[in-house]
Amino acid sequence: MSTTKNQILDQIKSVSAEEIAEFQKDGHILIRDILDKDTAAYYRDKIGNAAAKHNEEKRKLEERDTYGKAFLQIMNLWRVDEEVKRFVLAKRFAHIAADLLGVENVRLYHDQALFKEPGGGPTPWHQDQNYWPLDTNNTITMWMPLVDIPNPEMGMLTFATGSHQQNNVSEVIISDESEKTFAEYVKENNFPVVHPEYMNAGDATWHYGYTIHNAPGNSSDKMRAVMTIIYYADGAKVTEPKHQWQENDRQQWLMGKTVGTAADSEINPLLL
Repeated sequence: MSTTKNQILDQIKSVSAEEIAEFQKDGHILIRDILDKDTAAYYRDKIGNAAAKHNEEKRKLEERDTYGKAFLQIMNLWRVDEEVKRFVLAKRFAHIAADLLGVENVRLYHDQALFKEPGGGPTPWHQDQNYWPLDTNNTITMWMPLVDIPNPEMGMLTFATGSHQQNNVSEVIISDESEKTFAEYVKENNFPVVHPEYMNAGDATWHYGYTIHNAPGNSSDKMRAVMTIIYYADGAKVTEPKHQWQENDRQQWLMGKTVGTAADSEINPLLL
């Protein structure tokens, strides 16, 4: 990898006061050109190769449930691939996350490669933070396509604007049930449902952990290759898991840290 690409990942990209205010009000924001085309293409190949190597989903698309049809999901690739590690620990991304949250520093929760296959199904309405046993609302996910998404029908992330302000709405995890539960909630509360008309590789959306969101299926003949990174404010503590999914997260992404202690395991490094 060229020195230039290394430098790009650690060069700070400023976020305006207006963008910070928009994010905190709406619960999501699109920021364009975080990576240039060449750097995005380089990491598309590196992340794609790592995802293919470590993907454990062997079933055909038609054999999977709704969640399984939504995307191929491979997590914490930074732990098994040095190139992906450079990407996931990038100060450029972490600095944007901290600025949008209005905090001094953030820790890594985990990464997720979300590859929605051609013909892949929709991602149901859900809230991410329902899975996370953390005592802070200062959580944020970067959703960065590594390929151009020319239209929403390729699986564009879609948000219910302002839906983060009520924090946890339901204990229902992502499923057909969450689609029904959150669709009704979004309609009842008249949250505007919005999405970018297009995204280029290297653009990214950012959303709070409690922002309700979904995505349509991928009607194109191309893989919708997306890399996501989840961050939370430094100083967060581990909370008592509310259900088995939070207990799974406590064990897997917080290395079994004791309830009430700092969420600072060795796989949750400070990034700034």
